[in-house]
Amino acid sequence: MPTIANILATTSLVALAGLAAMPAQAAELAATSAVDAVTVYPDGASVTRLITLDLPSGDSTLVAKDFPLTLDPSSLRVEGEAGAKFTIGAIDTRPPRAAPPVNLPELDKRIEALKDERANLGGAINAATARRKFAERFAESSPAGLGEKGEARPLAEWRAAFAAVAEEVASADAAIRDAERKQRDIDREIARLESDRATKPPNKLEVRIDLAAATAAKATLRVTYAVRQARWAPLYDARLDTGTKDRKPGLELVRRAEITQTTGEDWSNVALAVSTVRTARGGSAPELNSLIVQYPQPPRPLVGGALSDAAKPRSMQAPMPAPMAAESVARRADEQEAAVEVGGFQVTFRIPGRVSLGASEGAKSLRVSTATIAPDLAVRSAPVRDPSAFLEARFVQGEDAPLLPGRVSIYRDGVFVGRGQMASAAKGEPVRLGFGADDKIKIERTVVKRNEGSAGLIVTTSKTDERSFKTTVRNGHDFPIRIAVEDQLPVSENEEIQVEMLPSTTPPTATNLRERRGVLEWAFEAKPGEVKDIAFAWRVRWPKDKGVVMTPGG
Repeated sequence: MPTIANILATTSLVALAGLAAMPAQAAELAATSAVDAVTVYPDGASVTRLITLDLPSGDSTLVAKDFPLTLDPSSLRVEGEAGAKFTIGAIDTRPPRAAPPVNLPELDKRIEALKDERANLGGAINAATARRKFAERFAESSPAGLGEKGEARPLAEWRAAFAAVAEEVASADAAIRDAERKQRDIDREIARLESDRATKPPNKLEVRIDLAAATAAKATLRVTYAVRQARWAPLYDARLDTGTKDRKPGLELVRRAEITQTTGEDWSNVALAVSTVRTARGGSAPELNSLIVQYPQPPRPLVGGALSDAAKPRSMQAPMPAPMAAESVARRADEQEAAVEVGGFQVTFRIPGRVSLGASEGAKSLRVSTATIAPDLAVRSAPVRDPSAFLEARFVQGEDAPLLPGRVSIYRDGVFVGRGQMASAAKGEPVRLGFGADDKIKIERTVVKRNEGSAGLIVTTSKTDERSFKTTVRNGHDFPIRIAVEDQLPVSENEEIQVEMLPSTTPPTATNLRERRGVLEWAFEAKPGEVKDIAFAWRVRWPKDKGVVMTPGG
């Protein structure tokens, strides 16, 4: 039997004007959809739902009432295929009309019966209350009134009367408590039924698609739309093996995608991918307006003496809102990794298999790739701030997919040593990752001289601040290692303030390190057990009638 080739039909909202000639009374086809594929972006997601249906001949309107309210209607796109030629026409979205429950008469009858029962219980409570009050009044009457002629009765008869009163009060109290408990149960049941009979606001969106087919056939539609309530963020695991005398160091860099979504729809058993495209930034660069230079306007008086947030000092402004065990020696189970698709302007990681992620379920972390890297190890220290020496792994990013900014979990020789931050790096750019303090490298920075005074031959014309330091570095390893020590030379932004590095300084190997003015570096390879001294001295000179301060630069 010859097969009928599937015929593909596509449409978009921008091309629907010419296809809107559908009859007003087209037959409606109720349908349900299922999420089939999702691509998550750093600031949103693209969702594809599948709809299968028996498409009748002629004109019809497909009605699916299970789409999320959070979708962007302007992003709706539909394509499909069937065993016969068909056309996709207009696409319409609307929230479904809230409808009362189908069993409304039964609910009303049940609520009416419960209210009657509650009223009967109220009557029983009133009767028991009256009995209790009568018994209490009887107990308060004089014992002399117990006899036929008002004479007092013997004490034994008093006790019998009081016992009868107590029994009557207890019986009335028990009846009241039992009736009140039943009333509470009835109130809860009435509240539940009232909630059931109330008209519920819609929690799904209705999508209507006009279709026209030459002949009846089975069809499959793919409806794609964008949602904003989803995102993914890059995470990394960096596992450093520092090596030995006979084994070079190695670095395993694992990329992960942390995905969260609050779209109101569950993604169950879907084909999942994450992409580096940022969909919320728009398609064009921002337009710049004129930049006006003028004298500042005099401040306007504030009503009530209150300061606006912009006028408050920084200390008064409201704060901005706030982004282990050792590994087992047993062989670790391998995690699935994504297939990487690198385009000219984006990278997409396709997660293998099918994945489920419910709405508001929380974050789910998925492994997307692993790179094995041969890093260069070095020790870096800034003893002016912290005398510790920190081990760093340095390498050049070699993958086509760029490294995106994100949190890094740091492991050194199988031990979790902390968390760091991955900087953005494209292919070919250098990367530095810190792996904690190296206790076998000892660094000590001491002040050798500090002299604040005046300068001038006869008449004092300026003030000076002269300082010198000595930094001692000791390599306690039994192997050579590269060490970099950083320090700060003051930077002047005023011609009257002069800064000079003194000749006694050990020549630095780099100045203005990483494009930071005044940051110096002394880099060298320290032999096993080697001790090295670094001398550093500078002088600042400024006019005698002024004062200077040193503050950290931006």
